[in-house]
Amino acid sequence: MSDLISIKGGRDGLRIRFDDTADLSSLLEQLERQLTQNRAFFSGARLALDVGERVLTPEALDQLLLLLQQHGVVAEAMSAGARETRNAARTAGITARPLPRYTEHPPQSSPDAEALLLLRTVRSGQVLRHSGHITLVGDVNPGGEIIAGGSVVVWGRLRGFVHAGALGNDEAIVCAMELRPTQIRIAEQFATTPQEAGPHRPEVARIAGGQIVVESWEAFKK
Repeated sequence: MSDLISIKGGRDGLRIRFDDTADLSSLLEQLERQLTQNRAFFSGARLALDVGERVLTPEALDQLLLLLQQHGVVAEAMSAGARETRNAARTAGITARPLPRYTEHPPQSSPDAEALLLLRTVRSGQVLRHSGHITLVGDVNPGGEIIAGGSVVVWGRLRGFVHAGALGNDEAIVCAMELRPTQIRIAEQFATTPQEAGPHRPEVARIAGGQIVVESWEAFKK
């Protein structure tokens, strides 16, 4: 996301990693910019913070948490090397853990680290959020939501809300065996499903000519 802030997603949710050498004011400025620019992705998110070896006073932590709260984001957990930071987090009601320790070298992220594969049903009221691509083997029911920084592939019926490219990627696509979302968004573009839906078949939605177009999987492959 920036030189000072990075975001990763996984089966346990989102994690924001802060550079632990930059001054706090620069971090907060970068964070506010990212939260504002990517409001659709972060709004309503619950995430973990990784502050490295940075020492956060209770006052500094309050500034950070207030900024997140103003953008509808909840910090549920924190990883920190400094005991003072973990104590401040626990006082604020946040689960705090020491940083993981590596005997040799920290694990390197693989190219597949940005993709998430899940086998489940996203039911009404549930939100599946990930910074990279999402492949879901299952259905998205009406009232369920998928929000991805990359593309979304649903091996099933997509009948809820879907937002691909939510971090600004206008080359993201949405593909489903049955593409009938209540609303579909790709980057800044959005569309709704026509009242009279056509035959049920695998379809792909993408941005073309400044708007979302939907075509059959066969046509997309050509």
